[in-house]
Amino acid sequence: MTVALAIAVAMAGLAPASASAAQTALVPATAAASASDSAKAARLDALYEQYWEQMLELNPLAATFQGDPRYNDRLPNILSEDYRRQSHDFTARWLKTVEDVGPEGLQGQDLLSYQIFVRDAKMELEGERFPAWQQPINQFYNLASTVVQLGSGTGAQPFRTVQDYDDWNKRASRIPAIFDQAIANMKIGVRNGVVQPRALMEKVVPQLDALIKDEPEDTLFWGPIKNFPEGFSEADKQRLSAEYAALIGERLMPAYRELRAYIVDEYMPHTRASSGMDALPGGEAWYAYRARNSTTTGLSPARIHQIGLDEVARIHGEIRKVMAEVGFEGSLQDFFKFMQSDPRFSFDSEEALLAYYRGLEAKIDRKVPELFSLTPKAPFEIRPVEAFRAQSAAGGSYMRPSQDGSRPGIFYVNTYDLPTRKTWDAEDLYLHEAIPGHHFQLALQQELTGLPKFRRFGGETAFSEGWGLYAESLGKDLGVYTDPYNHFGYLQNELWRAIRLVVDTGLHSKGWTREQVIAYMLENSAESETQATAEAERYMAIPGQALAYKIGELKIKELRARAEEALGEDFDIRAFHAEVLKDGSVPLDVLEGKIDRWIAARRG
Repeated sequence: MTVALAIAVAMAGLAPASASAAQTALVPATAAASASDSAKAARLDALYEQYWEQMLELNPLAATFQGDPRYNDRLPNILSEDYRRQSHDFTARWLKTVEDVGPEGLQGQDLLSYQIFVRDAKMELEGERFPAWQQPINQFYNLASTVVQLGSGTGAQPFRTVQDYDDWNKRASRIPAIFDQAIANMKIGVRNGVVQPRALMEKVVPQLDALIKDEPEDTLFWGPIKNFPEGFSEADKQRLSAEYAALIGERLMPAYRELRAYIVDEYMPHTRASSGMDALPGGEAWYAYRARNSTTTGLSPARIHQIGLDEVARIHGEIRKVMAEVGFEGSLQDFFKFMQSDPRFSFDSEEALLAYYRGLEAKIDRKVPELFSLTPKAPFEIRPVEAFRAQSAAGGSYMRPSQDGSRPGIFYVNTYDLPTRKTWDAEDLYLHEAIPGHHFQLALQQELTGLPKFRRFGGETAFSEGWGLYAESLGKDLGVYTDPYNHFGYLQNELWRAIRLVVDTGLHSKGWTREQVIAYMLENSAESETQATAEAERYMAIPGQALAYKIGELKIKELRARAEEALGEDFDIRAFHAEVLKDGSVPLDVLEGKIDRWIAARRG
């Protein structure tokens, strides 16, 4: 029987017609069990592949962002009740299909894939009881901005061929119906008291104003017409220009104006003065769910809040040690201001900044073999952030390598506004974004070609960002943080992630106001009021998301301490890091289970 036929038979739950009971009886029990387990794993792999294909068809935008062009002309009404029902039925059906196979006999990656698939599906179904669909727009997730990114020619939607242009024309024609649905959903939210904070919606209006123009040629949607690829015929250019002018002028801009008018005239008076989810109907349970989903743990908001307070106090103590070491006299806030303003911590030029980071690469690479046996095959390089996006880009970011090997992993260093780029911030930023942080984790995950696609192309923020923060903690072992001011840089960034635990849970489970959050951040960190305000509103818009970073780091540290205690002299840091990274991004509860199994196996 061929492999393909074996998988098909296994998926159908049938025995091969040619295998008699007598023949089966001749197979030793252990071999028969092994064959059965292998068949189950193969069956699940085939199911995961089928699931992925159906998921992309149901979620054509997901396919576009994956670089799969098959559904680039489709845009279902993702805010409609019918689509929510389809999504529920899809998830429930696939959960039952996979659970019917069961985990018995699965090992290694096969067991992890099963656990992750089932966990994620159950979390998705649990979340359906909360009315997020009644709050479809805020300043952080603005549907109107998302479709502009797609249609501007600079996002995931391709504009390389005439077919690409026709695909977007067809897809974009469905945007007005989704805007209408957003308005209908917000009206239901108003009736139910499920509305956004006023402070957030006040930021949405200028976002819409920046997109609404009288002439199609002045909109961002006109970008693909201004930038036709070479080789398009004049006839195609004229046809597409006329069609896009009609699309933008007669359908998209009227839809944008209608959405803006509803928000300003009807929705804004019903927005709330409160800041957190606990002010919403069922908000306490809703936020507890968001916290569990974001952290991939069972931690309650109250427990996370206390963890945050404890971590802030601990890190303040560590920073005071640095102050004593360098002989600084004054308060924490005085020290924060000194670290931000003293000219000794500035770079003289962009070239000096880049040279500093490249020197870090050489220094850290020498120490990497002492801590890591598993490293990615993909090459790595450091580049400055391109000038056109530097003003709005983060201080550092990582782009994973291309699957075909044509592009290395890239650590982008922002050299814009050079005085704000501090020498003391370089070492921890490099460890987080580059090596051994995101480059090791993301490049290794991409090299796991045998993983189901839902794992290879998915990810858990608590794991990936938790690993990035954990990587920062390895600085002294990797030969950096030898200067106390650079050690402060690590502590300052660790402090900011701890503060997130306090203020996010304070906002959404303890009745904190936006103003209380801003005041707490200003009192306990070196952040400016502008940055603190933006961060506070981010936490209001996406409750629970900011919890993932620090909780992920603490879990990895906890598991390392557990392994060190259990294994004693047999603990191998290189083997531990390999075990954490070798399976790609996983939920923290799944990570804990696999590390516990790894400890048990090494103890014999």
